[in-house]
Amino acid sequence: MDQKENKNKIKKFLIKLIAITFAIIIIINSTYNMIFADKLEKLNKIFSLNEKENIDLVKDKIRLEISKGLEKEKIFSDKDKKLLLELYKKLKKEFEDIETN
Repeated sequence: MDQKENKNKIKKFLIKLIAITFAIIIIINSTYNMIFADKLEKLNKIFSLNEKENIDLVKDKIRLEISKGLEKEKIFSDKDKKLLLELYKKLKKEFEDIETN
């Protein structure tokens, strides 16, 4: 009688363990799909830039963004203008150094 009770307890324990394990797997899988699936799709799109149609899509996107930028009255903020001016001055100085050597 005592062995039968132990076997029944072990069976119940194993059934509960298996049920909890499946529940955890389902929860992890659902969470993964909700959070990471769309991000992985975007990464795959970026990494597949060697395909012609994807290259064309990126070109079109860049052209669209340039067009939007040109429609604005001010393309750069004052902070960006200062940064670009400093970069320009530094590049100009480096090119002048090359010409003198």
